[in-house]
Amino acid sequence: MKEKLNTQSSAYKFQERLFSALSAGTFFILLGIVYVINLPYSLWNEVFDFFGSFSLAQVPTTGIYLPAPINPAAHAVLYGAVFQFCIVLGILQVIFLVLRIMMNSPISKTAETMGNLVYWFGAGYLVTTYLNSTTTTSKWFVFWAGILIILGLSFIARSFVFLAKRK
Repeated sequence: MKEKLNTQSSAYKFQERLFSALSAGTFFILLGIVYVINLPYSLWNEVFDFFGSFSLAQVPTTGIYLPAPINPAAHAVLYGAVFQFCIVLGILQVIFLVLRIMMNSPISKTAETMGNLVYWFGAGYLVTTYLNSTTTTSKWFVFWAGILIILGLSFIARSFVFLAKRK
């Protein structure tokens, strides 16, 4: 009996290491692909310009000041690359979810993958909706409020997976 548990534990560890390696590898490959797709522009320079343009801006109708780009609309190329990254990462999460279901992964890992799937597709939707060549400081803050909502939705999606397993 103890040997069977050790064998199952060993198989589980191997399976999770495989998923970790696949996740890390696809992440770096995805970064390279997004960089190459956007080669007419230097994403490296776009990232530096983006973070170099931050200043404190007032959140509309509040007295709160938070960091925001001076001209958010000037970074449409970077937003496009982020959108591509989010959508492809969402697609990879769908593939990982199918693999986890087929391989009978632990429910906690399946729930984590479902939450990631909701987050990356939601983030992609928000990027394409609020961050583009007509982005204003007001839309910038709406985008970040949306990201917090998507984060909450991803936690809810995870809990639904746990709930479905219990029944």
